[in-house]
Amino acid sequence: PPDASFPLQPGASKKEPVSSLEQVLKETSREMVARSAATLITHPFHVITLRCMVQFIGRETKYSGTLSAFATIYREEGILGFFAGLIPRLLGDILSLWLCNMLAYLINTYALENGGGRAPLWGGSMASWGLKVLFLPQVSTMAEMKSYSQAVTGFFASMLTYPFVLVSNLMAVNNCGLAGGLLPYAPTYSSWLDCWSQLHREGNMSRGNSLFFRKVPAGKRYVWE
Repeated sequence: PPDASFPLQPGASKKEPVSSLEQVLKETSREMVARSAATLITHPFHVITLRCMVQFIGRETKYSGTLSAFATIYREEGILGFFAGLIPRLLGDILSLWLCNMLAYLINTYALENGGGRAPLWGGSMASWGLKVLFLPQVSTMAEMKSYSQAVTGFFASMLTYPFVLVSNLMAVNNCGLAGGLLPYAPTYSSWLDCWSQLHREGNMSRGNSLFFRKVPAGKRYVWE
């Protein structure tokens, strides 16, 4: 039993969750800076990768290698060509990171811990029968559930921020001289906001999100050649 000479101060039980929240905020902020820097550095390679895949649509060989792709993009579009679609990609990564970490914190703090706190109420009565050993796996199970919550919230956050990924990929190949980035395969967008609004009007914000199902946009037909 707790020592009565040191009574629990009012609100003392709330200090630990507050410190945990502050720790989550600090760690998420540091991870956001690190991810943003990594995205900024690697985005030119991301653009080249997407364009090398898109040129398969028109059976083109405009980008035949990494060095030649760097030279082609710099000659035709300048420095900004290497960062096409960067803003929506950064926004999507930042939103996904914060959603994932904050949802995981809420689940671990208020759902799992509060749910696990009721077990000793009936665990003590069973211990009188010599069955206390049955509750030893509870701690490990709770730790496993907390580790799984990060993966579940990450998947949920990626679904919510998928439109940013879609817009970023479309802007990376938009009007770059490849058949896949021009009409009739894809319209030409003036900015990523124009791309976002047009996809929203057509109801295509989740286009390509599913691995097994594809939705044909309204008013369009596809014919096999």
